[in-house]
Amino acid sequence: MILVEADVSEEWDSSTDWAQLAEAAVRAAVAQSGVPGLLEGGPAAEVSVKFTSDEEVRSLNAAWRGKDKATNVLSFPMVEPELLATLVRTGEGEALLGDIVLAHGICAAEAADKGLGICTHAAHLVVHGTLHLLGYDHERGDEEAETMEETERRSLAALGIADPYEIHH
Repeated sequence: MILVEADVSEEWDSSTDWAQLAEAAVRAAVAQSGVPGLLEGGPAAEVSVKFTSDEEVRSLNAAWRGKDKATNVLSFPMVEPELLATLVRTGEGEALLGDIVLAHGICAAEAADKGLGICTHAAHLVVHGTLHLLGYDHERGDEEAETMEETERRSLAALGIADPYEIHH
């Protein structure tokens, strides 16, 4: 069973239910991942999603990754990916999968550059971050990047969101 906790700072438009968006995006990513069993009964798994400022993301990026700049999304996995299948198989226990942090200004600017609504882009970033929590990595080679992108496509399609990697002419 997945529990999604959301923390939303004042930069994010209060007319959007960011907690609901986070829940839907996390669930879609898990459903399309290699461990969809985390959604059903079984172990209790928690994901924390923080919608915050560029400055806070810059600070976290500097402290944890040694990169003193803001980025669109950060993921902080708390469980080794190899243990996730064991959790699902046993159906017992609890796990904090990790934290996902989105930077408002960067997310909004990227959405505008792509001609997307901020909600659509934020959902993509939450899916992307969730996949990192589940052990997916696009920086370990082309094959893993393709696997991650394909899983993102399926996750976003389940949310009714178009392929973000499609080439437009």
